[in-house]
Amino acid sequence: MPTLSDFSAQSLNGEDQDLSQYAGQVVLVVNTASKCGLTPQFEGLEALYGQFKDDGFIVLGFPSNQFKQELSDAQEIGEFCQRNYGVSFPMFATIDVNGRKAHPVFQWLRSESGGALGSAIKWNFTKFLVGRDGHVIERYAPTVEPPEIAEAIRAALAA
Repeated sequence: MPTLSDFSAQSLNGEDQDLSQYAGQVVLVVNTASKCGLTPQFEGLEALYGQFKDDGFIVLGFPSNQFKQELSDAQEIGEFCQRNYGVSFPMFATIDVNGRKAHPVFQWLRSESGGALGSAIKWNFTKFLVGRDGHVIERYAPTVEPPEIAEAIRAALAA
């Protein structure tokens, strides 16, 4: 059965990154967008990252333009996130999260967390909490604010 470590993705600067470098960490994977009403969640995501990163936690941001709310190029995305929200966690190149061209990591995340929210990503800022074992613990709807996930992160870090 695959885990998050079995995938790779292209970073915003165009380099391939093996996600196995996050093995053993608790990971929050988020599909992001720079021009969405939920974009201010970057601030909360950065706060979670700052709060828990020394304990083995990381946020991975995956911009997607499938909902037509993302900037056009990687440099713009990186500058926007850093300038407006101080984002210091890893951000990846723009991907699809649904459909035939969905990035393999999102195909896997969706299949691992079918449950009540179904498999399709409904909107930007859908969040997936992945445990130290590389498997999805929980999927969070876009409207769930990052601070609401803090207790689940604490529990995952303690497991």
